Amino acid sequence: MRDQLGGSALDVAPRLLGAHLSHRDDDGEVTVRISEVEAYLGPDDPGSHAFRGRTARNATMFGPAGHLYVYFTYGMHYCANIVCGTDGWATGVLLRAGEIVGGTAIASARRNHPASELDLARGPARLAQALGLDRRCDGADVLGEPFRLVLPDAAPAVIGRGPRVGVSGVGGTAEYPWRFWLPGDPTVSRYRPGKPPAARSVDA
Repeated sequence: MRDQLGGSALDVAPRLLGAHLSHRDDDGEVTVRISEVEAYLGPDDPGSHAFRGRTARNATMFGPAGHLYVYFTYGMHYCANIVCGTDGWATGVLLRAGEIVGGTAIASARRNHPASELDLARGPARLAQALGLDRRCDGADVLGEPFRLVLPDAAPAVIGRGPRVGVSGVGGTAEYPWRFWLPGDPTVSRYRPGKPPAARSVDA
C-alpha cells in the first residue's frame, strides 16, 4: 500500500476519501472513516508548512510516505497529515474531517461528549483529538501498529473540490482548489476562508 501513498498529494488526497484510519492506545481502538482532506505540496505551495524549507517542526513532511506529520497549532490543538510523495520532497494530506465508525465511546470521552456524534471528528483538530493523536505520534507509520490504514477499493464516484479552509494568502484562494470531500456527507467541515492575500502594489 505504501506505493499508493507515494504519488503527488493531489493524487493521493482523493484516494483517502472513504479510507478507514485506526489508532490503538491504552484507551482502546478508535477508527475514523475519512470524509474530507486537503493536499499540501511543500515548496510549490504557499499554504504549506514546508514552503520555506525544512525545520524541526516540519521535518516529518520530508520523510518517507505513509507516516504521520502531527503538528500543534493555535497553542491548543493538534492536526494530522499523512505524508506522501517521495522521500525528501515535503508533501502531505491533511485529515480534515471524518466519521467515527469504531470506538465511539472512547472518541466521545476524548471530545468531552459533544451533543452530536457527527461533531466527533468534524474538523482537523477534532479528528486528531478523537483518534488520540498528539506530537508523540509525529513520524508514526500509519501502515503498522498501533495504526491501521485501509483504503477503499476504488475512488468515490463523485468528489467535491475547492479552496482549502482557513489558509491565509493566495494558498487559500481558488487558485489552489486542493480541498477534497465527499459531497453530502454530514461530517464534512464548514468552509471558512483565510485572510485574503495582501494587495499588490501597481506602478503608476
